[in-house]
Amino acid sequence: MADGRQMTRDLTTLRNLGIIAHIDAGKTTLTEGMLFYSGAKHRVGSVDKGTTETDSDPEEQDRGITIYSACVAFEWKASRINLLDTPGHVDFTAEVERCLRVLDGAVVVFSAREGVEAQSETVWRQADRYRVPRLAFINKLDREGASFETVVEEIDTRLGAAPVPIQIPCGEGPSHMDNSFHGVIDLVRMRQLTFDAQDKGATITESEVAEEHLDMARLWREAMLEKLYAHSDELMELALAEQPIPEQLIHQVLRQATIEMQIQPLLCGSALHGIGVQPLLDAVQEYLPSPLDMPPVTGMSWGKKGGRETTEERAPEPDDPFCGLVFKVVPAKTGDLSWIRIYSGSLKANSRVLNPGRDKRDNVAQLWQIHATRREQQIDEVSCGDIVGVIGLQQSVTGDTLCDTRHPILLEAIEFPETVISMAIEPETTAERKKLESALDLLQRQDPTLSIRANEMGQTLISGMGELHLEITKHRLLRDFNLDVKFHKPQVSYRETIEQAVDVTGECHRQIGGQQLFARLVVRVEPSEHDTQPVVINQCPIDSVPIELLDAAVAELESASQGGGLIAGFPLMKLRVTILGGEFDPESSDEVAFRIAANEAFEKALRGGIPALLEPIMKLDISTPEVHLGDIVGDLQQRRAIIARTDNRGVYSAIEAHAPMNELFGYSSAIRSLSQGRAGASMEPLAYATAPAEVRREYEI
Repeated sequence: MADGRQMTRDLTTLRNLGIIAHIDAGKTTLTEGMLFYSGAKHRVGSVDKGTTETDSDPEEQDRGITIYSACVAFEWKASRINLLDTPGHVDFTAEVERCLRVLDGAVVVFSAREGVEAQSETVWRQADRYRVPRLAFINKLDREGASFETVVEEIDTRLGAAPVPIQIPCGEGPSHMDNSFHGVIDLVRMRQLTFDAQDKGATITESEVAEEHLDMARLWREAMLEKLYAHSDELMELALAEQPIPEQLIHQVLRQATIEMQIQPLLCGSALHGIGVQPLLDAVQEYLPSPLDMPPVTGMSWGKKGGRETTEERAPEPDDPFCGLVFKVVPAKTGDLSWIRIYSGSLKANSRVLNPGRDKRDNVAQLWQIHATRREQQIDEVSCGDIVGVIGLQQSVTGDTLCDTRHPILLEAIEFPETVISMAIEPETTAERKKLESALDLLQRQDPTLSIRANEMGQTLISGMGELHLEITKHRLLRDFNLDVKFHKPQVSYRETIEQAVDVTGECHRQIGGQQLFARLVVRVEPSEHDTQPVVINQCPIDSVPIELLDAAVAELESASQGGGLIAGFPLMKLRVTILGGEFDPESSDEVAFRIAANEAFEKALRGGIPALLEPIMKLDISTPEVHLGDIVGDLQQRRAIIARTDNRGVYSAIEAHAPMNELFGYSSAIRSLSQGRAGASMEPLAYATAPAEVRREYEI
């Protein structure tokens, strides 16, 4: 993060960059390489040894995976880079979600052996949703089974992307193979780059393309240029005239098309052996956008005393009113550290800001540069385009907008996926209960996907994104907070709905407090195709019932639809509720009467629409040696799985399967057992589907 005391700085040199990928593609190792070659650290840390800069949590070091996003800043040539390293495991996809919300560009890392995997698709879709320009980096080309060309094809076909390789590898596979991976060819300059293994790739030797690689390099360069012709008339004219194409023009076209999200320049290497990291940093500087290249952020603004809402923009200008977004909170007993992306204006320490979403003012006591997940250096002021840590906020949480108190604007919040699994936790004593509440409050501030609620038995339920998510939460409660608590088996987060549409009439004929009440409401409740919360729509003829009575009915239906279903009290979803009509009496109809009628109609609809239990279905991506394919497919079929796709990748096979989450507890251990430890699997939520009768019988009240 640039020093906030220097307000006049060149925003064109700033890059807010994220590293995103499937688990074990090499994101953290790549981040270590970037820090090492930029001079930000003197030794390359190891994921296996737990010595990396960005994996500082004990759980991350023990497991060798990234769990929490981390921010590091460093200089590369003329640029200042704010880099966010994100998790690859699907259970922690919210960390990716909130980082992509505030980033200007991203590097998506793919393994040269495994190619496009489940979480690769997830993070790619997330980057599409937030309109984040990106580069692609094919890593691990030194591994056995690596295939550059196969991965390029998968990025194109499976992701619907537009990869433009600007590098190709010299060889593939480990050093003991004849055609081992030993360098890259820059297709823009047609130069071969060799990286010295003695100094972990810090020394790069540049040379003419070797004879054995020349024909292949020419083919790939021509393919690169053909993809770029569509984005530049000047490039096309030079090609038709058979004139030399200037190197700088290629860079310009690549940059413009990347920022406009029409292409994704693709590079390659091996982060572990220091091959290709410096050229990737050059590409970050050359092709990814600065804050000035991104469109202004938009939000809702309103006048004083409830004036009409309008849409406003905030540009990355220091003179514009301040506007920023809280995208992560690192809790601490001494004061939470809130990570904020500054979109416009400037922010000073010891100032007051407005949280328009909560209509409250908040204090900015201190500003800090962030390194990994901790405070590094205190600063006085920070300007637009940057990322900063703030201490002192009491009213603001992840997803909240902060702005100038005189110029309110509300930015779009960050949406997180629904939880799919729960476990119960019981404190042993009353004193432990108070400690537990405090610990859970702290964990929730850090992790917005962690849901805490009490069930009908008085147990505290912790809901999360998967088994690993809950397991790590459990370990933190025991290790970090020293709690004396009991945990109970995780439970799947089922949902309820109805199977058929039903039209019902709810009525109120009651005497309350000596007053006769009347209301009649005609309601249709029907299944919806989308995995969303119930939606209430008012289509009642405008002249049949006064609007204030209909508003009361809508509010009651919304409240009722947030409750549980009739089978086992699980939350409702996939429902569309429509008010079709109603009757009222000027003397005896009021809001209470219409609330009673709405509630009766909703209960009738749940009974008449044939209640159904929904179970979460997970998408499984499995990579296995072909010799174990039959055993794994047989096991999947016993788990009620549907095989959606199988691909052959040399001696390995890739399987995509859809299976109920209830059948997948402990699947990671099962697949290791079936394949003698050689297969791997990842899963992510896919959809909710109707549960079979035997599952429903287990939960019926």
